[in-house]
Amino acid sequence: MKLVFRLFFKTLRVIIGPVMLLWEFVTRPKGLARQPALQEKVDQQCRDIVLYQYKTCPFCIKVRQEIRRLSLNIERLDAQKEGRNRDDLVHGGGQAKVPCLKITDQAGNSQWLYESDKIIEYLRGHFATG
Repeated sequence: MKLVFRLFFKTLRVIIGPVMLLWEFVTRPKGLARQPALQEKVDQQCRDIVLYQYKTCPFCIKVRQEIRRLSLNIERLDAQKEGRNRDDLVHGGGQAKVPCLKITDQAGNSQWLYESDKIIEYLRGHFATG
C-alpha cells in the first residue's frame, strides 16, 4: 500500500510540477527599480544570503516571486535530492524543510530562517525601500 501512495504522489508531482513552474513564469512580478549605487549596495548585502528550496514547492515559489519583486540577487540552492545542499541544510538549519533562508553576518555566524511568510517579512524589512 505504501508503494501505491508513493507512486500516486510521484505521478501527481510529475503532472502538477510543470504547471506550477509555468504559472510562476506567467505571473512573474516586475522588479523594484533602484538607483545603480543603491542596487549595488543591495547586491552586496545579498551575497551573504542563500535560499534553500525545491523547484516546485509552492511556498518556495512564493518566496522566489518576492525575491523577484524586490530585485534581489540571492543565490538559490536546490535541496530536494540527497547531496551536499540538502546535507548543509540539515546540518546547519536542523531540518530538511524548505524554503529556508540562510543569512550569514559579517562575523560568519549563520541564521537559518524557515517559513515562507517569515522569510518574506525579513526580505521586505531589509530590502523593500527603493
